[in-house]
Amino acid sequence: MQSPATGRTAPPRDHAALSRWFRAALIGGAALALLIGSIRLVTRGAALFPGAEQGWALAVLTGIIVGHLVALGRDRWWGGSGSGAALTLAMLLLYGWVPAALVSLAVVTLVGTVRRHRRQQALLHGAADITGIGAAALVLGLWGSHPSVAGPWSPAEWDAAALPALLCTALAYLAVARTLLWFCFAPPGGGLPGPHRAALLRQVSIGVALLGIAPLIVVVTVHKPLLVPLFAVPLIALDSTLWIARVRAEEQLLDPLTGLPNRRWLLDRTRAALAEAERTGSRCALVLIDLDRFRWVNDTLGHLAGDRLLLRVADRLQRALPRDAETARLGGDEFAVLLPRVASATSAQRAAREIIASFGAPLELDGMPLVVEASAGVAVYPEHAAEPEGLLRRADVAMYTAKRNRAGAEVYEPSRDINTPDRLGLLGDLRRALDTGEVALHYQPKVGFDGRVAGLEALVRWEHPERGRVPPDQFIEIAETSGLMPRLTEYVLETALGQLARWREAGITVPVAVNVSPRDVYTPGFAGAVAARLARHGVPAGSLQLEITEHVMLEDPQQAADTLAGLTGHGVRMSLDDFGTGYSSLSHLRRLPVSELKIDRSFVARLAKDAEDAEIVRCTVDLAHSLGLVVVAEGVEDDQTWERLRDLGCDAVQGWLVSPAMPAAETTAWLRARRSDAAHDGPQPLSGATTAPPARPATP
Repeated sequence: MQSPATGRTAPPRDHAALSRWFRAALIGGAALALLIGSIRLVTRGAALFPGAEQGWALAVLTGIIVGHLVALGRDRWWGGSGSGAALTLAMLLLYGWVPAALVSLAVVTLVGTVRRHRRQQALLHGAADITGIGAAALVLGLWGSHPSVAGPWSPAEWDAAALPALLCTALAYLAVARTLLWFCFAPPGGGLPGPHRAALLRQVSIGVALLGIAPLIVVVTVHKPLLVPLFAVPLIALDSTLWIARVRAEEQLLDPLTGLPNRRWLLDRTRAALAEAERTGSRCALVLIDLDRFRWVNDTLGHLAGDRLLLRVADRLQRALPRDAETARLGGDEFAVLLPRVASATSAQRAAREIIASFGAPLELDGMPLVVEASAGVAVYPEHAAEPEGLLRRADVAMYTAKRNRAGAEVYEPSRDINTPDRLGLLGDLRRALDTGEVALHYQPKVGFDGRVAGLEALVRWEHPERGRVPPDQFIEIAETSGLMPRLTEYVLETALGQLARWREAGITVPVAVNVSPRDVYTPGFAGAVAARLARHGVPAGSLQLEITEHVMLEDPQQAADTLAGLTGHGVRMSLDDFGTGYSSLSHLRRLPVSELKIDRSFVARLAKDAEDAEIVRCTVDLAHSLGLVVVAEGVEDDQTWERLRDLGCDAVQGWLVSPAMPAAETTAWLRARRSDAAHDGPQPLSGATTAPPARPATP
């Protein structure tokens, strides 16, 4: 689990064990070195800390810095404590590494005592600082300088040759101390978090400040020790500047509303997780979560209520995270969860479903209980992508698949990704096919049990010049996910109405049904555009039937209701397709202005063998008839199913038993052969029985 402020997560076991071992070795080594150094000085009778005015002046400055660090209330790691580092470096240059280490130890001990929950971090900071001081002392020794309390390195001894010694000593101290701290606190994967990468640049400014201030402290300590405490002003100013820079860097990685990490942080951490997974040969997964119908909350209760809901969702999401998982808000109502280690795509999908299930309990918002539903997409490394951006994009594709199918959580499948090279090529070919008229309409009859033709359903077919016949489900899904669906619907409507007009001129008056998608229904002006096409072709509105699914009421119920009311107001008949396969079917059935209900083939296929399916069909027929609707059964393929549907009171059937979908010319011949003399502009209520189903024509 993570902290929303830092986004830090529990590391994997091997990294955690190594980190614990290293931390213990670092603390133990620093303590042992300081103890040995102190004992050696004491046994020689040397002082550990300067006395007289110099010692008191440095002690007062140390106390001021300790008070400042306690009041600052921030960690010293990577944000940098320029004040403590400058004072420590000055002590090292003037009196040697043991007094400098004692000053560092005093600062760490006092700050850790006041801030009790930071004691372990304080010990690590102190150990890294002492080790850095030791490394800097070794570098200083290479230039022949071994300062001590008894023999300080006086500024009077400095010359041009002292400049590289000062520079290398400061850099050694800074580099060793910060590298050790990074190894102690960096997350698994070896990558630096975003604000800490930016802090590396700030460490350069710390180094410059150390070079500028530390030698000045040495000079003033030797010549005017009473003025040493005045260095508290520039040192505290340096710390404050670094702290403000660190806060701003961290804010760039946090979502301002929820306090969760943002997209930039997520990509950064995902990159580190991928590196760790590659190193260990394991898998990691990214889950993208989007709230369903969140826009309704904003439109109905206002954006402030929507923000409060997002806060509640963020809190619930954090509490539902699996062990080691991390979460971020990407914007709007989108959240992401990083699973650093997963066994398989199935286990990642299971984790995603458990997270979504945690939203099931109603949330209280302004006295109104709200049930939050969400859809999630899962992408797994290395199967789906090898870089963070690719993993996020594929999780997004899977999320929209889950939202479209109302499936809760889906794993990425390349076959559903419109942005793969193959499907992008197919999309381009589909655009050209619509422009050149290569897409054709076939028509499948709907026939009543009295033998009359109740209507035709226009079904789109595409014969690709190289691929052959492309399955309708494949290119229709491409059209829906690419924004080409309105163009495809316009093409189908234009072609179907043109054919209807030609049939009417030939004396054939049969209604034709055209499928429309939810995106079409949500398009403003769709009803008016349909009415204009009817008028242009001279086709009565009652000769056109539009087939919709109950999904049109899920995303934007008000826009859907307005469009459907406009269509029925123009006289267009509506049919509810795939009834029983969605959600809240009964409530939607009451709200939709339909005159026909089509029972999905999934219930019809086993009707003659499965008593439960038969009961579902019987109840559906009774319900539809009670509402004055005509019932059509899809997917009728055998005589036994035909007879069972007739006994259950179904009004009409559609399927291969009657006829497959046929091109327009064959449909014309079929209609004439049936002597469809029941000319009408729309389907009549059909009932009654015939002794046998109509003969099926030869398959084209």
